[in-house]
Amino acid sequence: MEFKVNIAAISVAVVVNFILIFVWYTTLFMKIWVKEMGYDPNTRPDGKTMAKGMAFTVIGNFLFTWVLAWTLAGWQFIPGAREISPLTNALNSAFFLWLGFYVPVHLSAIVWEKKSWKLFAIDGGYHFVSLLVSALILTNWV
Repeated sequence: MEFKVNIAAISVAVVVNFILIFVWYTTLFMKIWVKEMGYDPNTRPDGKTMAKGMAFTVIGNFLFTWVLAWTLAGWQFIPGAREISPLTNALNSAFFLWLGFYVPVHLSAIVWEKKSWKLFAIDGGYHFVSLLVSALILTNWV
């Protein structure tokens, strides 16, 4: 078996995640997130800060999707994995990666960084949806 990833699927997932993070943290949860983070809701970052943030977001989305693609490709070597539907593969991958890697970080932030459960729900929810959307794109791309 050949170990490979789909660059086109990774690229699409990066773009979709960029749109998702924008919608999640502006349209859906901006007011609550700003309040819970302790930011002044009347203050907006300057253009340079926004450009830097967007560039780092794209880089982060690429690294996230690239590693997820390689992880999903690696799991195809497990006996019986090829018989699992792409939907089941995406759901299992998203849930268990979220549970094992994101939830512990967000729980630690509640204790050590004094973050709220609302932030846990907003940030953890974003990471789960992001994993799920990316996994769906990567597992269904033919």
